[in-house]
Amino acid sequence: MEMETEAMRYDSYETKEQIVRLSFYRHEHEAALQAFELPEEQARFTALPGEVLELSLNDENRYPVVILAGDMPVGFFVLHRGEVTVPFSDNPNAILLRAFSVDRAHQGRGYGKRAMRTAAAFVAEHFPGVEEIVLAVNEQNHIAKRLYEASGFRDTGRQRQGSIGMQHILSLSLE
Repeated sequence: MEMETEAMRYDSYETKEQIVRLSFYRHEHEAALQAFELPEEQARFTALPGEVLELSLNDENRYPVVILAGDMPVGFFVLHRGEVTVPFSDNPNAILLRAFSVDRAHQGRGYGKRAMRTAAAFVAEHFPGVEEIVLAVNEQNHIAKRLYEASGFRDTGRQRQGSIGMQHILSLSLE
């Protein structure tokens, strides 16, 4: 799947201030993504874009996605396909959402919520056959869990041990 084409941009949610959209990573996003910062209480729960970007670009099953406000990168996440979804879902047509973050300078403006609300349409458009988006959220990360649930994800009741504690498995059906 080629990630550089303009056709792969998904225009999504317009606000009075700006359009928030999802786009596959392009080289022009790199400087902004490398400069991302997170508050300490969030940094323990997720990886910064600069920490996962190279790995994502060198793995054919990982797709880095940039959250744009206008043309400015304000957030980031990775969609991950393949066997990696097995601990999260019994559905062989699931995709894992990981490394979600919104840059500290852009938090509190609704960008994360709008991005998550458009994730299903983005995945459906660019990953035909995917039936479910899954993710894991640390049980101590109440703010992120509320964001995901407000965006349509549901707690599956499954849990797994993460690197810093138990995680709830959340799912968003695309069917």
